[in-house]
Amino acid sequence: MPRVKVARKSTSIDMTAMCDVAFLLLTFFILTAKPRIEDPVPVDVPGSVKDIKLPEENIAVITVGEKKAFFSVEGNDIRKAVLEQMGGLYNIQFTPQEMEKFATLPVFGVPIQSLKQFLALDVEQRQRYPQPGIPRDSVSDELFNWIRESRKAVKALHNQEMRVSIKGDSKEEYPTIKDVIAILQRQKVNKFSLITSLRGESKD
Repeated sequence: MPRVKVARKSTSIDMTAMCDVAFLLLTFFILTAKPRIEDPVPVDVPGSVKDIKLPEENIAVITVGEKKAFFSVEGNDIRKAVLEQMGGLYNIQFTPQEMEKFATLPVFGVPIQSLKQFLALDVEQRQRYPQPGIPRDSVSDELFNWIRESRKAVKALHNQEMRVSIKGDSKEEYPTIKDVIAILQRQKVNKFSLITSLRGESKD
C-alpha cells in the first residue's frame, strides 16, 4: 500500500509579543540609565580589592587632579539650594536661569566669583573651559563652604546626613589630598569614602 505523503508546511512564529517586550525593556533601560560623568581633568583612580557601590543620593564627590579640586553634589533640588546659600554668603545674586543651569551641572571647579561667567557658556564651551579648580585656601574658604552648605541643604531637604567621597588621581601629590581631608576634618567629617576601581578592571 503506497505511503501517504503529508504536505509540509513552513513553521511560522508570531514575534509580535517578543518585539513588544524587547522595546519595553529598551525603553526602560534608556530612561533609567545614568550617563557617565566626564571628569574635568584626567583622573586615574587607584585600585582596590573591594567593590562597594556608591549611593546615588545625598552624596557629594570631591574630585582631585592636577593639584585642583572640583565639586559635585547629587540632586537638582540640592544644587539649587546650595547655589542660593552660597550666593548669600558671597553677596552674589543668581538669576532663576542661572540656578536652572547650575542644577544640571554634574561637576565644576571654578571660583564662585567666576561662576556666573562659567554658567553663561553653552555646554560645549564649558567642556573646553580650563577650570582652575575651587579655591582651598582658608581666606576665601570656598571649598569648605561648598561642602558645608551642601550638608545643610541635604539635611533641610532630605532630612539625611550627606555622604562625602574623594575621587583622587593615583599620581596626585599628597599635599592636595591633605588639604581636602583637612577641610573635611574642620567640619567634623571624619568618615568619608575614597573612590577606587576594582583591580583587574578598566578604570573609569
